[in-house]
Amino acid sequence: MSPRTGGAARTGQYAALVCYLVFLAFPFLWLISTAFKPARELGSLHPTWLPEDPTLDNFRQAFDEQPLLRAAANSLTAALCAALIAVVIATPMAYVMARHRGRLSTAATGWVVISQAFPFVLVIIPLFLVLKNLHLINSLWGLIMVYVVWSLPFALWMLAGYVRAVPPELEEAAAVDGAGKARILVSVTAPLLAPGIVATALFAFITAWNEFFFALVLLKTPEKQTLPVVLTHFLGAEGVADLGPLAAAAALATLPSLLLFAFIQKRITGGLTTGAVKH
Repeated sequence: MSPRTGGAARTGQYAALVCYLVFLAFPFLWLISTAFKPARELGSLHPTWLPEDPTLDNFRQAFDEQPLLRAAANSLTAALCAALIAVVIATPMAYVMARHRGRLSTAATGWVVISQAFPFVLVIIPLFLVLKNLHLINSLWGLIMVYVVWSLPFALWMLAGYVRAVPPELEEAAAVDGAGKARILVSVTAPLLAPGIVATALFAFITAWNEFFFALVLLKTPEKQTLPVVLTHFLGAEGVADLGPLAAAAALATLPSLLLFAFIQKRITGGLTTGAVKH
């Protein structure tokens, strides 16, 4: 490839990347702009990119009309508990899958990958019946159980990649020095897995924080509903959205996920890459 051809290809790649970034950022930037627009501008036939007369009325109206703080507390409880339980269960399972290769481990890995293709509607009926028998319908703990089950395959796949990235020679050297299996796991392997455990936990948290379908089906009373479900209350009976308050509430609901992604993006990228290429 000549230098001129290589330069043109590189310019095309950067142009495609910029277009993709603009495509990704456009919905959020438009949401922020809408949240600060007064009703007069929202109803205009000639919408503007930036609000001409910015206002906080949409935020005040959103908090007055819906229990956003209570819904956020429910989402936070469900997401934190689901992330913690998923990581506690997935870490030892991922270690076994990564270190003890065999037919059972291969089958478990294949099942983990296949399970990610299951649509929500396929599992909601059996999940609903199981939770009903356990008297966990309309319960945050029932929703947490669902989130743990749903996030566990991806947590396993992600953590198994981190375990494979830890050189087995370190564990063998510790064994030669007389350390037992438990001591090796706690003192040698666990510290090296810490970045992967944190990234996996935060990824499970964000997945649960943004989840809507299971929460809509399983939570019946307004006191138990999570933030994504409460956001739908800004839609009228005929499907007409109260656009300003809806945009304000949606912008507030998006902030925790954005802040977490900004904080852990390097670790998540590293975890995904490790899980994809390490064998």
